[in-house]
Amino acid sequence: MFPKSFIIIFLLALAFSVNAQITTSPELPLADQKVTITFDSSKEDRLGYYTDDLYAHTGLITKSSASDTDWKYVIENWGNNTTQPKLTNKGNGIYELEISPDIYTFYDVPAEEKILKLAFVFRSSDSKKQSDNLYVDVSSLTVKITEPSNKSFFNLNESANISATATKDAALKLFINDEVIAQENGTAISANYLFNQGGQTWIIAEAADDTEIERDSVLVFVSDGIVTVPKPKEYRKGINYISDNSVALVLWAPLKDSVSVIGDFNDWKATKEYKMNKDGFYFWLEISNLEKGKEYAFQYFIDGEIKIADPYAEKILNPWDDKYISSSVYPDLMPYPGSITSGIVSVLQPGQDEFNWEVPDFQIPDKSKLVIYELLVRDFKEEHTFKAVREKLDYLENLRINVLELMPVNEFEGNSSWGYNPAFYFAPDKYYGPKNELKKLIDECHKRGIAVVIDMVLNHSYGQSPFVQMYMNNWIILPENPWYNVTSPNSAYSWGYDFNHEADVVKELVDSVNSFWMNEYKVDGFRFDFTKGFTNTPGDGWAYDASRIQILERMANEIWARKNDALVILEHLSENKEETELANHGILLWGNMHGSYEQAATGNTGSSDLSWAIYSERGWNEPNLVSYPESHDEERIMYTIKQSGLSSGDYNIKNLNTALDRIELNSLFHLPLPGPKMIWQFGERGYDVSINDFGGRLGEKPPYWNYLDDSNRTDVYKVMAKLNELKQTYEEFTPDDFDYNLTGSVKWYRLSNGNNHVVALGNFDITQKNVTVTFPASGKWYRYFSRDSVEFDAPQQTFTLAPGEYRLYSTRKFIDPDISTDARDIKIQSENILLYPNPAQTEINITSSNVMSEIRIFSASGRVIYQSGFVNMMDKKVNVDSWEAGVYIVQVVQNNKTSSLKFLKH
Repeated sequence: MFPKSFIIIFLLALAFSVNAQITTSPELPLADQKVTITFDSSKEDRLGYYTDDLYAHTGLITKSSASDTDWKYVIENWGNNTTQPKLTNKGNGIYELEISPDIYTFYDVPAEEKILKLAFVFRSSDSKKQSDNLYVDVSSLTVKITEPSNKSFFNLNESANISATATKDAALKLFINDEVIAQENGTAISANYLFNQGGQTWIIAEAADDTEIERDSVLVFVSDGIVTVPKPKEYRKGINYISDNSVALVLWAPLKDSVSVIGDFNDWKATKEYKMNKDGFYFWLEISNLEKGKEYAFQYFIDGEIKIADPYAEKILNPWDDKYISSSVYPDLMPYPGSITSGIVSVLQPGQDEFNWEVPDFQIPDKSKLVIYELLVRDFKEEHTFKAVREKLDYLENLRINVLELMPVNEFEGNSSWGYNPAFYFAPDKYYGPKNELKKLIDECHKRGIAVVIDMVLNHSYGQSPFVQMYMNNWIILPENPWYNVTSPNSAYSWGYDFNHEADVVKELVDSVNSFWMNEYKVDGFRFDFTKGFTNTPGDGWAYDASRIQILERMANEIWARKNDALVILEHLSENKEETELANHGILLWGNMHGSYEQAATGNTGSSDLSWAIYSERGWNEPNLVSYPESHDEERIMYTIKQSGLSSGDYNIKNLNTALDRIELNSLFHLPLPGPKMIWQFGERGYDVSINDFGGRLGEKPPYWNYLDDSNRTDVYKVMAKLNELKQTYEEFTPDDFDYNLTGSVKWYRLSNGNNHVVALGNFDITQKNVTVTFPASGKWYRYFSRDSVEFDAPQQTFTLAPGEYRLYSTRKFIDPDISTDARDIKIQSENILLYPNPAQTEINITSSNVMSEIRIFSASGRVIYQSGFVNMMDKKVNVDSWEAGVYIVQVVQNNKTSSLKFLKH
């Protein structure tokens, strides 16, 4: 405990600190000496990485200042490039400012004034871009503890060097609590000390001359040995809620000696009361007297060196990403405790209200009738939220999909991402909104008969994962890490840190992750990313691998043991012998048919064989092939055919309407084929933005909801919706017998179930073609798309098809469903602020019912593009005509509160 005799020392101690963006030479600046300021713009959030001319708006904080932000002796007026100091550009965003011959003279300060801090705002020459307020401590006498450095935890009877330096000769002392352990005159002092008492301990350095006494202090914790207490069997890894006011925290950490819990409940300090009990490789602690419904942030402090969030946490706070999440996306987001800890922190909340599921037990559709819609929440609507997707479910329901497959939604690194860089496996990413909004989305899908599958990335993690951070050195996995391979055996196809799927602890983690999402969020299954990486067999991942099959089938069996009809979908894309075994085990597998469908659509019929989209063609016993023309990974076919579609005479595939017709043709030879099928987001409207546009492959893409104003585009939507309904409604599309010819210019297939038959024909060439097809029977046949019928006097019939023409015949008349599209304009609103048009081309309008004091606009990389200064208005127009295409973040300041919005520039 802090000794009473030193309370005044703690309160008056000058903690020498320099902003991370600034370094000084000398390290401890003196008021009567020269000092060189070095500024690294890449570490300053508001200005951002900068390379042009930079000026200093600068002054001092002195004893005469009324507050810590009351500047005195400011050099000239803001924006005066003639008299305000210009910094020297050292390159790579680094700048220097020399304050000479000393601080007193440079700022023209009387000798009797005591200078406490240098104050800076670094600005561009036109003053439109600037840093935050930055401060550097100054004193005629300063003392700083130099050892221990970056260490606040010691074991009992551990010795350490204690040292401090002063800025000039002084009487120096070192204290441990109220005990003097060393004293001498000069500018440096050190002593070796044995920590022989457990608990909190203050290290204090004192420097005194004839006029002043200065002190620095560091609080450390001394562990008094391992406390071994058996863990209650019912406590599982992670956060266990015992009651509305108490929790039990459990961390599994082999080879670690000591773990303390630091957080909101103990002022973020390691204390004896919050040191975790040890039971083998488990560390555990019960925490009581918590407030029901209140959120508490915390970390595990391991061996006095590593701070991590709970790897099983359902919510985390991120110091780098959370500040860019607006209140419209995540209302009342708990602030990150930035001044008292570092790194990601976890959040617990005792006494949470249970979510009221309206559909507690959803019946998953027959897998042979699945139409899966792959969706990236980030790009589906400008708001990038679960709520925004839920509000558009009419659109998806009208498309007649019955599975919504969400690209990764658990916490990943950064905000704007595809999600394949996972960090926390049990927490929904806050960039998409609160967790209950995800639950509402899933519940609403279930109410509409739509199953929900989430994309899960269990091949690898990245550096923010606590599973990685617990056992690494300089970002390299240590051999004792129980979850990861030090080096991936199949390094040609690996990313990040490679899970060792042969390890029992990884199998347990995989099962926990899958079980959690099925139980807590009622998801109906998973699409597992890059499952050919689930192996330690050396190679590139393509060869047959019996051990990998065993790993994947074990995982699937564990999923089905918890939910017997759960959908297990693999992105395996490996050797067919291996995929055949997995498919015959009941697992669904992605079937990438992009190349063939792309060639078919462009008119290159010689390389447009679609047969591999048929499961039996691969030798599979069950229709477990999820074939698709597009996924998130491929170039958009509509873009390709508009660029390189063939032509003959008046028939030109590059023509927009002709290209859209080719997507309809593709759809007839995709969706009705036997087995589950997949649509990539916006393929149903002929999305023609290249995967490489708008910031590159992974960049944010505009949703272009205005496409629904084009009847030619909505025709594609309606054709696909009708085919989806046919697949799910009529038994012919779950055939007990089928035949096909999916090669060449004219393709056809025949599906039969009992006495009900369908036949599809399509001319993929750019010229008129004849085709002879044998129908299952003569007699009356209905033509679905023309809504008429024909009489065939013989089964064999010859047809002449125009280029791109397609037909669907059936022996019974199908009901033509009423398909509608939602074409309402989309506007983005953040609280009381409205931004339009969105997307924009030449200008944007920002309006509010409240006065706006400042507007700032950032690029997706965080660079300031526009800053209004003080505007004090309720409506503002900003010209964006010359800006590069892409996504921009708008920050609006009202009553000292900042709201964030986003818009897309075409």
